[in-house]
Amino acid sequence: MENLDVNRRMIQVHKDRVVVGFPQAQTKNARIDEKYDFDPRVRQSCASERASTVGLKICKMIIIGDMAVGKTCLVNRFCKKAFDRDYKATIGVDFEVERFEILNTPFTLQMWDTAGQERFQCIASAYYRGAQVVVIVFDVSEMRSLASAQSWLEAAQKENAGSQLLTFLVGTKKDLVTDAIYRDVEHEAIKVAKGLHAEYWGVSSKTGENVKELFTRIAALSFEGAVLRELEKRQFATPPKTIGSSSFRIGSTSTQASSKQKLACCKM
Repeated sequence: MENLDVNRRMIQVHKDRVVVGFPQAQTKNARIDEKYDFDPRVRQSCASERASTVGLKICKMIIIGDMAVGKTCLVNRFCKKAFDRDYKATIGVDFEVERFEILNTPFTLQMWDTAGQERFQCIASAYYRGAQVVVIVFDVSEMRSLASAQSWLEAAQKENAGSQLLTFLVGTKKDLVTDAIYRDVEHEAIKVAKGLHAEYWGVSSKTGENVKELFTRIAALSFEGAVLRELEKRQFATPPKTIGSSSFRIGSTSTQASSKQKLACCKM
C-alpha cells in the first residue's frame, strides 16, 4: 500500500475530479450499459492490497465531428471552466489532460480535440490511433451535423481496427433551441446513437449543463474497462518459468551417476 500512498501524494486532483460512486447515464434509453455500480472485481481490486499494482491508468479519448459543432468549447468548458463565444477553428489537433481519482486510484484522461475541416483530416486522423474512447459531437441546432456521425465513427474505427471503442454521441449548443425542438432532436439522436452502439448526451458548453456529468461518466467507464482488462491479462498470463526442485533433482541424479562412474573406474 505504500506505493499507492506515494502515488496519491504525487498526483493531486480537484475535489470535483474525485469519483467514488458510479456515474449514471443521462437518459435510460440511451445508455451503453445496464449497471448502477462499478464491477465488484474493480472495487475489490482498488480496495485490496493489490491496488498498488493497479498503478496509474491513462486513457486516450478523441473528440471528433463536423466543423463548428462545438468540440473545443466542450473541452474548454470542462477543463478550464470557460466559454469563448468567438469561434476559432482547430488546426490539426489540440490536446488537454485531466487527472481524476477513481476509487482512490489515479486516472488520467487524455483529450485529443481534432479538427473538423476536411483539409485537416489527413493530419487529424493520424491521432485517432490508440484511442479507447470516441466522442462524436454534433450541433443540436444544425441537424445536418448529426447525419455525418456514422462516417466519423467509421474513420475512428478504421484507425483502431480490432479494438473495442467506448463511444459517445454528444449534442452540443442545447441552449440555442427550445425545449420542444430539443425533444425532437433528442428523439432522432437516440436512434442514431443506438445504431452506433453509442451513449447519447445533450449538453450546453455555454451554461455548463451536463458537461461535468458527461466527462465524469466517460472517465468512470474507461477506468473500469482498463482495470478489467488488466485483471484479465493477469488471470491468463503464463506463469514465469522457474527452476523447480525437479531440475535440481535431475542435476543431483546426473551428478550422482557421474560419481558412481568415477568410482567404478577407480575400482577397476
